[in-house]
Amino acid sequence: MHLEHRCRINMSLRKQTPSDFLKQIIGRPVVVKLNSGVDYRGVLACLDGYMNIAVEQTEEYVNGQLKNKYGDAFLRGNNVLYISTQKRKL
Repeated sequence: MHLEHRCRINMSLRKQTPSDFLKQIIGRPVVVKLNSGVDYRGVLACLDGYMNIAVEQTEEYVNGQLKNKYGDAFLRGNNVLYISTQKRKL
């Protein structure tokens, strides 16, 4: 069975909305990619309906290279390309 087909099946079984997904990952490690191509990795603290995102233990990556470490960071929603969960522990 193709991965795309399996994903569709899993999504249809769960009936999960994007909002449900985002609520479930609060407190978990995430990667937030901005439109500029910069990645921010850290623990998702909270977010709002505009996709403004607060991240703790934040690391900034440019072209895959660690550039800065921040305690807490606030990412403006209109700059966010996507947010995904991160497999590794911070």
